[in-house]
Amino acid sequence: MNVTVALITDIVGSRDLANRSAAQDEIRAVFARADRSFPPEESLWATVGDEFQARYPDLGAALGAIALVRLSLPEGLDCRFGLGVGEATEIEPGRDGNAIQDGSAWWRAREAIVTAHRRQDRGQPSVRTWFVAEDSSLTAAANALLLQRDHTIGRMKARERRLAAGLLEGRTQTELAQQERIAQPAVSQTLHRSGAIALEAGIELFRKAAT
Repeated sequence: MNVTVALITDIVGSRDLANRSAAQDEIRAVFARADRSFPPEESLWATVGDEFQARYPDLGAALGAIALVRLSLPEGLDCRFGLGVGEATEIEPGRDGNAIQDGSAWWRAREAIVTAHRRQDRGQPSVRTWFVAEDSSLTAAANALLLQRDHTIGRMKARERRLAAGLLEGRTQTELAQQERIAQPAVSQTLHRSGAIALEAGIELFRKAAT
């Protein structure tokens, strides 16, 4: 059995975008950036409408990639994410080189993104990510983390997002201070105050569990 983490992504408020093509190009570029820090099994590819798909070797890599993508997207552009753990099988080759796939990982990813959308529409506006696995305890634990981190990322200001993204990419506080033209202690304070340190720690816990 090929156990994998399937990701379905769509664009929040895509109908309101002035240039959807440019938005999709931006999303591809940001995912390509995230691939360097959190390598996928299969890099992002476009499917239908405003949706994309990707696959990751473990939940930690998927969570890291999603966080880095959200932190790196330009103001006014955001995505919604559904994650599913399970089996993925290739049905037939795709015209663009990406095979048409099926399996429990994709069914659960679809259930997850539908749930994220429903929760966002029903009084939880900060929700952007949901996760579904066969293991109900793992599902509950991951979603407890995701609810908190979606809220945290949603409250971050532009500089806080840049610094958090740099942290996830492995850049030092000294490098980030030079980037922002501020003192290193100010970087440290911002990373702690914004929740970026806790965000990184949560991702690392899942990544270590996969090794």
